Amino acid sequence: MIDIDIEPTAWTGRDDGPGPEHLRWHRAVEPLPDHAAPGAGVLLGFRSDEGVRRNQGRPGAAAGPTALRRALASLALPGPIRLYDAGDIAVTDEDLERGQHRLGATATHLLDSGHLVTILGGGHEVAHGSYLGLSNSRSVTAGARFGVLNLDAHFDLRTDPLPSSGTPFHQMATREHAHGRPFNYAVLGIAQPSNTTALFTTAHHLGVRYLLDDACTPTNLPRVTSFVTDFLHTIDLLHLTIDLDVLPAATAPGVSAPAAFGVPLEVIQHICDLIATTGKLALLDIAELNPTLDIDTRTARTAARLIHRVVTTTLT
Repeated sequence: MIDIDIEPTAWTGRDDGPGPEHLRWHRAVEPLPDHAAPGAGVLLGFRSDEGVRRNQGRPGAAAGPTALRRALASLALPGPIRLYDAGDIAVTDEDLERGQHRLGATATHLLDSGHLVTILGGGHEVAHGSYLGLSNSRSVTAGARFGVLNLDAHFDLRTDPLPSSGTPFHQMATREHAHGRPFNYAVLGIAQPSNTTALFTTAHHLGVRYLLDDACTPTNLPRVTSFVTDFLHTIDLLHLTIDLDVLPAATAPGVSAPAAFGVPLEVIQHICDLIATTGKLALLDIAELNPTLDIDTRTARTAARLIHRVVTTTLT
């Protein structure tokens, strides 16, 4: 079932005239109907700052879904494509856990209806809600192997008793082990100075595969490609989660924790393009866009470009 707090509003943007040759996102996106035929791309917003607040970060990511839609609106589409907006789930009462479960239940419904789901965050606590959506989907419960690929400067494997934007992947590991399933988690872009020895130890204990940001350079694309393809060979369905702080601060200044080094956009885009052609992507989420900290909407535009490439390549 669809459980949202904020109904989708009409999209607007640059209009160069009628016809498919002038098609942009704002003319293609429609409110999600009750019975949409499978095979569409569906956007779902998750307005939450609670996880970032609990993790002692800079709040503001709750405004991310609105900024992402605005940045997507005028992007030119390469051809006709079915796109729907399901609206937003909002965490407004500090009850993050309930919000994540509501997000998961809605995502499960959309996945079981045969759609490609794109979730617009929100802090990176969105990843746990996304994971609940895929892990409870009909395909996974029937035995499909799934994995999570995180593009991020941080492991987000904290073991804090109170869930936050720093704990989602440890929460996933705990739940997967409780279900007797392997925890298939890989991370690209880890910044060593931003992750304590304890976090590296946890990652090794859980069998997490990762590449440091130093290794994710344009001159090292063969190694990056091999890392991604090797991971994809182990799974049937993929949850791709992008924390925008994986990018250099000059590219993505509007995040809670800007990167001192970061992974170049061309490498992140290469990864996204590679994944979009595999047929394994089930769900994408984008996290940590903080519009109040952005400069000239630089971060929002970058995130929108990544969403655009993933969705259009996957669905066309």
